[in-house]
Amino acid sequence: MAASKSTVAYAFLESRMKHAILGAGAIGGLVGATLASIGEDVAVIVRPDKLAGYPHNLSLERPSGIEPITAPARAATTLTEPSDVLWIATKTYQLQTALGLVKQSPRHVIPLLNGVDHIEVLRARFGKETVIPATIAVEAERSGPGKFIQRSPFVRLNLASSSESLMGAIVEKLRKLGFTCQFIQNEQTLLWNKLCFLAPFALVTSASGLNVGEILADEAWKIKLKSTVAEASAVANASGAELDAAQIYTVFEGVPPAMRSSMQKDVAAGRQLELDAIGGPIARGGERYGIDVSNTASLMAAIRAKAAA
Repeated sequence: MAASKSTVAYAFLESRMKHAILGAGAIGGLVGATLASIGEDVAVIVRPDKLAGYPHNLSLERPSGIEPITAPARAATTLTEPSDVLWIATKTYQLQTALGLVKQSPRHVIPLLNGVDHIEVLRARFGKETVIPATIAVEAERSGPGKFIQRSPFVRLNLASSSESLMGAIVEKLRKLGFTCQFIQNEQTLLWNKLCFLAPFALVTSASGLNVGEILADEAWKIKLKSTVAEASAVANASGAELDAAQIYTVFEGVPPAMRSSMQKDVAAGRQLELDAIGGPIARGGERYGIDVSNTASLMAAIRAKAAA
């Protein structure tokens, strides 16, 4: 006998999870919009002064040839209701303040912050098993309240393999939207794999003011990029990751030549930087393990000088 419409609807509602998005910027908005578009229940935490005018739908403009997304989501100023997953997509320097808005502990926390140090901070707050390490790689922007733009043709979302039973069905739906997703066993590999790409990318583009294509065409900056990848990878492997510096470096040859880093844009706009979260783990790891990270240190110093000018 075929299931009735009411039975199907009930099964659909039962299969949905409640997601809260803490950090309604480019990354949080992209994640919230895509989750809502596949039928998940999404609530976005916004500032009190933004609540009244916040739209009932999130919209995501995607690269040419990819269907844009518009999907319903709720807005709130604090998390007071039970949620299955709290996605944290704040800047690292906003984390402590943002956590004050979480009044109800979620079942699971998936942080998408840059760097590696935030995992221990969140596990101290929510518990080790609650926090699921994850990373996302995408170039995105917020164009207005509830409106977001995906600039890069790719979205790479990696999650700790401990979340596969929880997130497996959702990941399959995200793959149909063009996401590249993996579940990774080694948490250090998961976290450092992104940082070993992001830190060289952010540091070299921010110090030089060049995009990726211009860096690869300039022999001096190309050498700085390669050296920074090597330093980051050495610290990563000393920290327990299993990464190949040469393999990470080849990724740069496949990214859009015009791509610029978020830090580079922040430097140009005079905004606060995530320099410590992105470069700090490499610099501190170099000291801890006796690894030469002088190239990373010099790039960080150059960026500090530019930001202070």
